[in-house]
Amino acid sequence: MITSQSNRTFVEAEVQSDFILRNLHDGMLPAMFWRDVTDFGYGDTIRIPSIGETVIQELEENAPFVYNPIQTGAVFLQITDFFGDAYFITDVMRQDGSNVDALLEARASEGTRAMQEYVETRAFATLNAAQTATSLNAIDGFKHRFVASGTNFTIELQDLIDLRLSFDKAQVPGGARVGIVDPIVGATLESKFNTVYNVDSNPMMQSLMQEGFMREHRAMMDVFGWLIISSNRLPQVGDETINAVAGTDLVANIFMCVADDQTKPLMIAWRQDPSTEGERNKDLKRDEYVSSARLGFGVSRLDTLGIILTSRTAVA
Repeated sequence: MITSQSNRTFVEAEVQSDFILRNLHDGMLPAMFWRDVTDFGYGDTIRIPSIGETVIQELEENAPFVYNPIQTGAVFLQITDFFGDAYFITDVMRQDGSNVDALLEARASEGTRAMQEYVETRAFATLNAAQTATSLNAIDGFKHRFVASGTNFTIELQDLIDLRLSFDKAQVPGGARVGIVDPIVGATLESKFNTVYNVDSNPMMQSLMQEGFMREHRAMMDVFGWLIISSNRLPQVGDETINAVAGTDLVANIFMCVADDQTKPLMIAWRQDPSTEGERNKDLKRDEYVSSARLGFGVSRLDTLGIILTSRTAVA
């Protein structure tokens, strides 16, 4: 008689699978969303000149021109972030471990992904910090920062229309306007479209409800001129009061125009691209790996930037 009970010494209590369970990740934004300042190769700060508006003067016959000075200003970008990742593997693990090569490949992939998420998170934080908290940040009299008008600070379709008007009044190009929103905002917008519009008689709305508003954190359609994309890395603001509207537990949803380098509000400069080095530690009998990068962020303009603060938890 040979059974699993009578011959337990021949039954392995635990078997290592070749399959490695990895972390789940959402989509990353393309680098085209910010300007890469490639002409910044040394020093720690770059000064970028800007030109002010020209005022046209009324003329009279036989009267001289008024010679106005050229209005100029400057924006700045600094190399501020030095970051990286490090890990090692011992000789004993290489000798006794199972599927070690796959483990190392997975660990390297996770490190690269973590650095990408760090950069994107810092980019969003820089844009949020460029505006003045508790202020409408009005440009030409129209707000570029406000708390969403829905119940429990959830977004309303009118909020998107209001911010579109603010961009229009600031003479921001109508194309390439993107809204990077929290996934809760995406779910709320789906709900708004489902209840506000007649889905049954509108083929565009039928497709929207069948396929979903966003998939893989990518935009599925334009909403009032905004290409909506969702992200889990937007800044959490907490509490903020703007124009007597007191919001609590908020997240900053970022809207901007990325038509070209003249319109993109965010600049980024890589002083050191992400790179990995490895070396042998003979005293500790292990192989060590380090990855590092250096970069800086700057905001080149505020008129192409808008922020709508919404609830971090409430779905309308």
